[in-house]
Amino acid sequence: MTALRTHTVIDSPIGELTLVNTAGVLSGLYMSGHRPAPDPEGFGEQTPDGFDEAVAQLEEYFAGRRTGFGLPLAPVGTPFQHEVWNALTKIEYGTTRTYAEIALAVGRPAAVRAVAAANARNPLCIVVPCHRVVGSGGRLTGYAGGLERKRFLLDREAQALRSDDSHGPDVPA
Repeated sequence: MTALRTHTVIDSPIGELTLVNTAGVLSGLYMSGHRPAPDPEGFGEQTPDGFDEAVAQLEEYFAGRRTGFGLPLAPVGTPFQHEVWNALTKIEYGTTRTYAEIALAVGRPAAVRAVAAANARNPLCIVVPCHRVVGSGGRLTGYAGGLERKRFLLDREAQALRSDDSHGPDVPA
């Protein structure tokens, strides 16, 4: 038996976001034009029910008042992908790490390409902050929603930190 899946679509400063809920837990967050594109047939029925907390936390994030997310998550992936995604959640708000640094963090320093591939397959963009991963030397590299969105998210975080330089944004992770 397959777990019940539903989805909703919300507006954001980076365009429409599709949130997917599996058995009551956030399992997907995709941008319009997301690459690789998820199969919308697997999103389930569209309904706003069950997404209130995720929507509220995303609104706080985009307003610069949230530095991390406190949501139950259920991304589907391999054990290695889960290791990488877990490492992404440890990248501090307003900072970046390279693919090599993430490979080192998961104990596989030679697996830089595998880390990049896992990063690209992150089904929970923004919430699992794959936008905070950059290429060597800090250059912006691929992002599921495009480099313009990646730059926007990084700039938004930097701006939020600057706007309240003594205390940081209001709502911690």
